[in-house]
Amino acid sequence: MKALSRRFAIGTIVGVFSLMLGNMAQAADAPRVIKLSHQFPASTGDGGDFRDQLARKFAAEVEKRSNGSLKVEIYPGSSLMKTKSQFGALRKGTLDMSVLPLAYGGGEVPEVTLTLMPALVQSYEQGLRWKTAPIGAELNRILESKGIKIITWVWQAGGIASRGKPIVTPEDAQGLKIRGGDKTMDQMIQGAGGGAINLPSSEIYSAMSTGVLDAAMTSSTSLISYRLYEVSKSVTTARDKSFWFMFEPLLISMSTWETLTPAQQKIMTDVGTSLEPFAMAGAKADDKRLADVYGKAGVKVVDMNQAAFDKWVKVAKASAYKRFAEDVPNGKQLLDMASAVK
Repeated sequence: MKALSRRFAIGTIVGVFSLMLGNMAQAADAPRVIKLSHQFPASTGDGGDFRDQLARKFAAEVEKRSNGSLKVEIYPGSSLMKTKSQFGALRKGTLDMSVLPLAYGGGEVPEVTLTLMPALVQSYEQGLRWKTAPIGAELNRILESKGIKIITWVWQAGGIASRGKPIVTPEDAQGLKIRGGDKTMDQMIQGAGGGAINLPSSEIYSAMSTGVLDAAMTSSTSLISYRLYEVSKSVTTARDKSFWFMFEPLLISMSTWETLTPAQQKIMTDVGTSLEPFAMAGAKADDKRLADVYGKAGVKVVDMNQAAFDKWVKVAKASAYKRFAEDVPNGKQLLDMASAVK
């Protein structure tokens, strides 16, 4: 009887041990899940918001190259967390990845407001050249010290949707409530005599439809994706000149990055870099598509010429540039480094 009990106990231990080994093996084979949240509308197939498409292309290629060891789950439309919470969540490691307008993080890291400084970047090619210039190295250093790493460089030009007359020159903004996108744009709006209202692009439609906003500056893609033509009477496009170029990179939390193997890190950076031409092409296409979409909706479409652009630059330098140089640590040095990129 004792022998039988002993055999039963040994068998039980062996069984439990085998089960544990099986579970460990199964866990080892399970993919590492990376959660990627962004504020933009979900896309279908090859249509829709190119920023969501970029996230999906990144996810598919990373999973393919890692042989399934990495799986990136996409949460569009701020479905995982609110837009304004994403920058801080990346820093703390409570969010893995995001496609995020970097200037949204200016409240926590003032230096990043440089990435939506009016007229500082005037073309997509110039913006991408930041990546290999001293300003790019310094931006990377600052972000990584704050817990965030850039994976894909994405720039977007933007325009101005208005509930009334077109806004082309600073004089057109006087007395209007306008969404700029971040502190630097807000300072320029105020310098032009307008009232600046700060909110994410995902909330512009509601604010314009209720009269909280008279006009809004945002990327061409957001002007289309958020259907702002339904609440606008005019739009100023980025087809000719635009002072509104925003950096909206694909980012990863350093907390997540440091848990990846060197091989997995290389896959992410390689895939991220490979998508930069796609991002630039998508942004440029939307600058042109904007005019068609708004025109078909019956919205008056206008462009900004060099003379109007120069007026905005004058206002920006007297307001946003001046404040950045005075208020941000090494602000003047950062402005000089960015201005050196042509």
